[in-house]
Amino acid sequence: MLLKVEIKLKSVMANKKYSIGVFDSGFGGLQILRHIVKILPQYNYIYLGDTARTPYGSRSQEVVFNFTIQAVDFLFKNNCWLIILACNTASSEALRKIQREYLPKHYPKTKVLGVIIPTAEEAVKMAKKRVGVIATEGSVASKTFVKELKKLNPHIEVFQQSCPLLVPLVEANEENSPAADLILKNYLQPLIKKDIDTLILGCTHYGILENKIREITKNKIAIINEGEIVGRKLKDYLKRHPEIEQNLSKESKIKFFTTDLTDKFKDLGSKFFGKKILPEKVTLK
Repeated sequence: MLLKVEIKLKSVMANKKYSIGVFDSGFGGLQILRHIVKILPQYNYIYLGDTARTPYGSRSQEVVFNFTIQAVDFLFKNNCWLIILACNTASSEALRKIQREYLPKHYPKTKVLGVIIPTAEEAVKMAKKRVGVIATEGSVASKTFVKELKKLNPHIEVFQQSCPLLVPLVEANEENSPAADLILKNYLQPLIKKDIDTLILGCTHYGILENKIREITKNKIAIINEGEIVGRKLKDYLKRHPEIEQNLSKESKIKFFTTDLTDKFKDLGSKFFGKKILPEKVTLK
């Protein structure tokens, strides 16, 4: 009798299907999810935005790691099999430790992926000699973009610029204001003077500003937008890993969760995602 129960349990587990989780410290990851869903609409997704504790960019590495662990744990417990850290700060300051230490102990058959490596790979393909990176203070301080770019091509020169005012600017719906033009020019001019030929938008929020950045750079610099790249890379990844792909549900369902449910999340989240979203509030611990 016990053997029959065990066989039945294994059969149920084998037939269980899972979602793809996407995590960001706030709203910007919805741009990543938007592009992923456009390229891979058949799968089920769960989005989590830690809006109660955003931004992560100015926090210590230890705090970012602890917050990211809580998010990853929440998504795995809510039926995710594969998680994308859409947050650049989490990707740069927590991903490697999660992959090496946390997953083997707690979720050995699952995967957590970031956005920095696929972005670096695309930048190296497009770049001639000099790459600029605009990102949060945390991402710039970690030098993760520099390390990954240099790993792929040691001869590329990389110049970074932290942009602490851009995230609050976008979240205040001020990206089309005169102040936005002034702030963007102030951040971009040092990179333009370095004669960069490629620019990485190293924060998920910055995709909203892409057209303005193109205007300021006069379309003379190749712009790397993470959303499109991550969607294409994820499609390729699933093709190369059928053992993961076959465990994913294909019902085209999406759930949205936030740690601070406000009208701002609904409105700004819908703007980032490109269509109306109905989020639920959760507590991470």
